[in-house]
Amino acid sequence: MTEIQETHVTTGATVWLTGLPSAGKTTIAYELAGRLSAEGHRVEVLDGDEIREFLSAGLGFSRADRHTHVQRIGFLADLLARNGVKALVPVIAPYADSREAVRTRHRVNATPYLEVHVATPVEVCSVRDVKGLYAKQAAGELTGLTGVDDPYEEPVSPDLRIESHHQTVQESAAAVYALLSERGLI
Repeated sequence: MTEIQETHVTTGATVWLTGLPSAGKTTIAYELAGRLSAEGHRVEVLDGDEIREFLSAGLGFSRADRHTHVQRIGFLADLLARNGVKALVPVIAPYADSREAVRTRHRVNATPYLEVHVATPVEVCSVRDVKGLYAKQAAGELTGLTGVDDPYEEPVSPDLRIESHHQTVQESAAAVYALLSERGLI
């Protein structure tokens, strides 16, 4: 007799965490991914730096190249989400029109999409300076730093705004988890 295994459909979704460099996007995404994974959810973190290295290696940091990079990640996130994966996307995506194009792609495919603005002030980000970008910019070794000498268009109405400088990583991840729960995605 063949044993029938119980299967269940998991709801996929894209959670796009946008914010300045060193705002805490990636740290929050990995904290949330650990919790979701421990609960049995299929989850993938699409880190912008890793995607740039492998799928967008030939792109620079012009507005057009940044748009292309965001659209590639948006396509991948939508693909994963349509297949039952929680795609957590900690990517700056500095331009509102690029983020809206990703949201529209998800809407067209009826894929759940949540935008989370990790709203950490540039002064706090420059102190955190995880990758040394702010120090390089201040020393004149780097130009085009998002939020300093390159634009960052803050989301007007994100699904959630997190002020990571006023809460722990765990509290920030819990806020995103609560949003997923509230929307019936977990």
